[in-house]
Amino acid sequence: MRFAKLECVVLAHDVPEHGLQAGDLGAVVEVYPQGGLEVEFIRASGATQALLTLSEQDVRKIDPRDLMATRRLAEVK
Repeated sequence: MRFAKLECVVLAHDVPEHGLQAGDLGAVVEVYPQGGLEVEFIRASGATQALLTLSEQDVRKIDPRDLMATRRLAEVK
């Protein structure tokens, strides 16, 4: 198993239909035996932005050189 429950991960690509961009941070909330992950992305307010089922290729581990930041969300249409 490459990722663990409650591990913070970094999104590897944009998911515009959910207002997410590569580099956004998420938390693994479930690890499936077939290799899939359930990842929750939250806003700074604590509200859930998206809860997605992703593959291990859709996210990466946090690197010690990563810098946390915030950005304003665009309106999701």
